Amino acid sequence: MKKLLLLLLIGPLLFASDLKTEQKIYDLIIHTLVPNTKDIKVWSDTAENKTLLKTIPNITLVEKAQNADFLLLQNQEKLPGIKGIVFVSNYKLLQKPNTSAIGGFFWQKGRPNILFLRPNLNKHNIKLPQSMQEYIEDEI
Repeated sequence: MKKLLLLLLIGPLLFASDLKTEQKIYDLIIHTLVPNTKDIKVWSDTAENKTLLKTIPNITLVEKAQNADFLLLQNQEKLPGIKGIVFVSNYKLLQKPNTSAIGGFFWQKGRPNILFLRPNLNKHNIKLPQSMQEYIEDEI
């Protein structure tokens, strides 16, 4: 009984900690990939990610993907007629051949993982800071 009570009390705190970590990571990624933009327009295909992103400073969630500077996808591989930077929160989407995603952030074995794809970074002429170079891969 004590273990169950402890789990019920600590579980939400651990989950909240993961959410804070995830928000900080997305804040860093978005502001790195879309620099020098005062108000970054972001679109996502899930309600979870929208909730997570709406508290990040200098970010405005938009209703249409075509209006976004940054797109965070979890379920869709590609969207027609987009001009923004595509980033995924699902490793399987990042593995798709000819993906247009710049990179991805996802949880694996309880740890956060960040990957950037060099060919897609080059297509968008994006240079990551030295602190993020270790996350760049030539292929998956």
